[in-house]
Amino acid sequence: MFQELSEKLDAVLGRFRQRGMLTEPMLREAMRDIRRVLLEADVHFQLVKDFLARVEAQALQEHVLRSVAPGQQLVKIVHDGLVAMLGDRPEPLRVAPIPPTVVMLVGLQGSGKTTTAAKLAKRFGREGRAPVLAALDPYRPAAIDQLETLGREIGVPVLADRQQRDVEALARWALEQARSARHRTLVLDTAGRLQIDAELMDELRRVQAAVKPAETLLVVDAMIGQEAVRVAQGFHDALALTGVILTKLDGDARGGAALSIRGVTGVPVRFIGTGERVDGLEVFDPDRMAGRILQQGDVVGLVEKAQAAFDAEEAQRLEKKVAKEGRFDLEDFLAVTRQLDKLGPLEGFLRMVPGVNSKILKQAKVDPKRIRHVEAIILSMTPLERRRPDILDGSRRARIARGSGRPVQEVNRLLDQFRQMQKMMKQFKGMAPGRMRNMGLPGMS
Repeated sequence: MFQELSEKLDAVLGRFRQRGMLTEPMLREAMRDIRRVLLEADVHFQLVKDFLARVEAQALQEHVLRSVAPGQQLVKIVHDGLVAMLGDRPEPLRVAPIPPTVVMLVGLQGSGKTTTAAKLAKRFGREGRAPVLAALDPYRPAAIDQLETLGREIGVPVLADRQQRDVEALARWALEQARSARHRTLVLDTAGRLQIDAELMDELRRVQAAVKPAETLLVVDAMIGQEAVRVAQGFHDALALTGVILTKLDGDARGGAALSIRGVTGVPVRFIGTGERVDGLEVFDPDRMAGRILQQGDVVGLVEKAQAAFDAEEAQRLEKKVAKEGRFDLEDFLAVTRQLDKLGPLEGFLRMVPGVNSKILKQAKVDPKRIRHVEAIILSMTPLERRRPDILDGSRRARIARGSGRPVQEVNRLLDQFRQMQKMMKQFKGMAPGRMRNMGLPGMS
């Protein structure tokens, strides 16, 4: 979502990075351009005013104007200003002294609350916090069904009572069930409305009073721009929010909501959600986010994403097979492809790599359906063909193309790519497995 903002800020700051000296007129021109960029990105005007005053005061200091690299100093000052606007440092979620820790999600309809509940539960599961989900939305058709489907997908139980319409009673019952089953974390998926109203807030306050959540997190759609700030303020006034989760940050939004919520409401952004995948939830770190906005990368986020995506057992199996036998077949190729797919869109991954600019990102756009096509082609082969791709003659390729619904040319292209990787893998035969990991073999961890 920060692509347009990043490109415009990079264009402004790029004019000053390599300058041997800066003058006050140059700095004031830069401040005017940054002001325009931030306002166009829908950042709250008062925050823009405070941000520029802070940045300009630091940038006009004599040691900056006369430093060896004044342009780089200016970039650093802007970076620090963005970090301060975004909240200085990430704030960890509170943990109740006596389990379960109750995390209550609130928000308007369509904000992605139910999907976010599942993403949060999956994250808690990875952290060993024994989560359970509870459906507290008796109004929206199929709300319970959606949560139960997501629960099965991530392997987390869902507490639901389709007969009970009293949300406060549902919350008390869910807490009792979670406590008796010794769950450490209870995630409440509450009902939403099309807009904030007194009835909704009264219901949510009663739930709060009944279960006393350690965290009350607002799920808000980043695509609605400054309206997200007004929604956050309304919920905070009524419920004393402890945090915000911004969803749809991979959408076509201008980014102002993410930059404004903390400054306007005082409520920290705790997580950011991207896409519909249940692993698409990241801790919001102001310093790392400022680095992404200024196209400086996010190495920590890059490592975390890779660690969460790669299957260590599968990587070790493939590593041993290649090291001992020098054999790499299409089943292995599919396994590597699936591991890479878990990283999400290539463009989002590359945004975390230091030095990757908007030009490189545009060249890296890959059709997300490409992975599905590769999978369809390989799964249309027989087990023997996957193990021995050398037997794939013209008639077999034509059959595979028909079975996968892809053209023969695409089947041929995939096999060419496979042979290139196979050739590279053969070079590792007899090499110690640890050395293969150090050389960055695809799919190794």
